[in-house]
Amino acid sequence: MRLQLALNVRNLDEAVAYYSKLFATDPHKRRPGYANFAIEAPPLKLVLFENPATAERLHHLGVEIANEHTLAATEARLDREQILDEVSRADTCCHATQDKLWSKEPQGLRWEWYRITDDQPEHKPDNPASTCCLETKTPSACGCA
Repeated sequence: MRLQLALNVRNLDEAVAYYSKLFATDPHKRRPGYANFAIEAPPLKLVLFENPATAERLHHLGVEIANEHTLAATEARLDREQILDEVSRADTCCHATQDKLWSKEPQGLRWEWYRITDDQPEHKPDNPASTCCLETKTPSACGCA
């Protein structure tokens, strides 16, 4: 399990250069307008979205989960606590297929709990989900691992 921090950045190339130095690692995945880092120490999934016009730096927060059992237990717990807002399965978005849960805290910040089921899904040009994170600033429309 590791935390995910998803940020909006003005210039993706500058941000990738900076975070590569800061965490001494290259991006795990890089696409137009999008990059993510799978950082081992500290355990962090850093996701960058090139959104130069947005004033909000924080895109969303998340928790990456390694297995289906832990995700199911988390879903049951969030549901029991009545803070489960959305559930999606086999959602291909931002260059990965995922099962995910969403919860919104009292001030509106969205938290995503997700499990990647395919980190390199086949890109299909007629599938708008492959670029959904770049076209929206609402994480409910896209979980973005």
